[in-house]
Amino acid sequence: MNSLNVAVIAAHPDDAELGMGATIALLVSQGHRVTIIDATDGEPTPFGDPATRAREAAEAAKILGCERVNLGWPNRRLEHTLAARHRLAGELRVRKIDLMFVPHPEDAHPDHLALTRIAVDARFDAKLTRSELPGEPHHPRRLLHYFCTHLKAVPQPTLVTDCSEFAQTKMRSITCYRSQFEANPANRGVPAWVEAMGRFYGSRVGSAFGEPFASPECLGVRDLATLRP
Repeated sequence: MNSLNVAVIAAHPDDAELGMGATIALLVSQGHRVTIIDATDGEPTPFGDPATRAREAAEAAKILGCERVNLGWPNRRLEHTLAARHRLAGELRVRKIDLMFVPHPEDAHPDHLALTRIAVDARFDAKLTRSELPGEPHHPRRLLHYFCTHLKAVPQPTLVTDCSEFAQTKMRSITCYRSQFEANPANRGVPAWVEAMGRFYGSRVGSAFGEPFASPECLGVRDLATLRP
């Protein structure tokens, strides 16, 4: 299997871990190069600050075994603009991203919605020729939506990854965000229900733990025998 350059596009530090931390660890274990691209520093929050969130994010990325960059955009004020599209498109070109994960388009958080629009358009912009974007024209061949914690609907996933062996890796990466889940009484229950969601989706494909994804495009399959029940 050829290794892939994978980008997980997240509005805030901890979105990637909450939505697909076990799949990130699974991809890394398979030899793929995974980069979390955080759009903002996630601040302000009741018990956090930019320096704390940066330390927590770095610690979580180390546990998952992936790389991490931050675009430095303003939290709570993400906007779908041409400049934002081109900034992210440059990252996709320079990193030669093959597979990109972005938040599901049905979400209650305005930042997630804006980022998904930015990412979808940046994917197209990344292949433009005769542009001032950094790097060479490059088109990520696959885009999947992951389910963020602000997703209030329960959409039918296109696929569920069996990432059972990395369930606890995911949970350890989430506990790195002490300012968000340990210090904040309102959020202390979030890790437990994130884990419960993983158990539920795993049960849908006959595994102990799974993470759901939706594809806006048709998926091609060469070997039907590889499909899980």
